[in-house]
Amino acid sequence: MTLADQSTPAPEQPARRGRRADAERNRAAIMEAAGVVFAEQGAAVDVREIARRSGVGMGTLYRHFPTKDDLLLTVLEDQFGSWLADAHQQATATEDPWQALTGFFEQMLTTQAGNRAVVESYTTRGGPTPSCAQRCYTFIDELRIRCMDADLLRPDVTTDDLVLLSGSLSQAVLTTGDSHPGQWRRLLRISLDGLTSRNTEPLPEPTPHTDTPGNH
Repeated sequence: MTLADQSTPAPEQPARRGRRADAERNRAAIMEAAGVVFAEQGAAVDVREIARRSGVGMGTLYRHFPTKDDLLLTVLEDQFGSWLADAHQQATATEDPWQALTGFFEQMLTTQAGNRAVVESYTTRGGPTPSCAQRCYTFIDELRIRCMDADLLRPDVTTDDLVLLSGSLSQAVLTTGDSHPGQWRRLLRISLDGLTSRNTEPLPEPTPHTDTPGNH
């Protein structure tokens, strides 16, 4: 048997490499355009607008993302991951635990004020995706413990309280964004003032969850 008779892997064809590179560029263009459009108009936007801005056809868009929800969740998770990494880095670099906590809320709401789809995701599903929501919960818990250890946070505040507060303030960003831009900053200041350790009056106990007829 000669060397010519031995089977060797065929080199990848240039055309195939070109098609793959085109597909990667198209996907990146779709993601970039979708990030802008979802931020501007929210999840209800027509995907044809995303295709138009990304410069691809509808068939190409659907090959990469079969449904609008697939595209939305991918974009939100990508944006959330970048934001949370920045927030974590900033909090770690902040020595004062209270400043780290307040800076987190400030950064979160500032980001949301410019991204309608992110705010909607918090009010409809608790966060961009379940994994993002869990990562955010863990981060908030770390910030709460830091403040508790420094006696800066009222002792009966729980991580659930802070997560619910973030959702409430997110809703305020959404509902006041057009009529009273920046109103959320006042609400944030009021809320943070109520969290400080100088407030010693016990918080009301949460009402136990009870099943209503038909809910199981």
